[in-house]
Amino acid sequence: MADGLRRATYSSRMDLTTKPTALGPIGVFSWGVVTQPAAEVRAAVKAIEDMGYGAIWFPESRGREAFTAASLVLEATERIIVATGIASIWARDPMATAFGAIGLTEAHPGRFILGLGVSHAPSVTRRGHRYDQPLLRMAAYLDEIAGVSSPIAGTDASPPVVLAALGPKMLGLAAARTAGAHPYFVPVEHTRFARGIVGPGPLVAPEQAIVLDSSPASARRTARSHMAGYLQLDNYRRNLLRLGWSDSALDEGGSDEVVDAVVGWGDRDAVAGRIRAHLDAGADHVSILVLGDAFGLSALDELASVLL
Repeated sequence: MADGLRRATYSSRMDLTTKPTALGPIGVFSWGVVTQPAAEVRAAVKAIEDMGYGAIWFPESRGREAFTAASLVLEATERIIVATGIASIWARDPMATAFGAIGLTEAHPGRFILGLGVSHAPSVTRRGHRYDQPLLRMAAYLDEIAGVSSPIAGTDASPPVVLAALGPKMLGLAAARTAGAHPYFVPVEHTRFARGIVGPGPLVAPEQAIVLDSSPASARRTARSHMAGYLQLDNYRRNLLRLGWSDSALDEGGSDEVVDAVVGWGDRDAVAGRIRAHLDAGADHVSILVLGDAFGLSALDELASVLL
């Protein structure tokens, strides 16, 4: 490892491998949490909690800052677990991340998961950083977080930490250093692959995009509008190539086979079947991203009747 990324030795109260409790098998992934007005977020997340979902995950590549969003959702709900999916390591220094996560955990015990990720080159460049050595950067970031003692008197609150992980090396790091992995934009085959890499103990919590639409033409049209940008990002593209698809299958929004593998679509039972397929492949928890709607409450309510 380069000198600046060398592992440090710390005495710490921060346990990065703390496992989440009461997570449940099914959650929700929501872009609306970071892009919609606060009043709408409060109403939506409360409705999702009342439906019985176990967690709400949200991204940080645009919209609200991760800890601001987490605080908003935690204060608007009573029981549901709130997870960053993910907080970018380029957005704040490790101490700021640790202090923010400890503060939320102390205020809302057992209800916050810190999902961390290396993001993608375009997003990192927009922040003024250079995207290089992502695995080493993440390992060093975890080293520094592990060296942070709680800044809050009388508490040693340690939130569960998970990593956005697709390839075998990042999955291995997630298994060795944290509670587990939160893969995004993945087919069921990746869940099986991830479980094989991390082993039986660590959390595997993939996101699954869905379209509640039984028309192949319109469902795939909605799916492709979601997928096109991701298929141009190196991390996601390489992951699908690793799983056996060709470059040509990933061009122009993806072939029908790729679209159908990445996005679950159809009627309620078909979509529920895709969620269960991840669980059968080794996932501990699956977060549902409803495409084509800021919060997807109608679709989530319909799915709750068969999944929860």
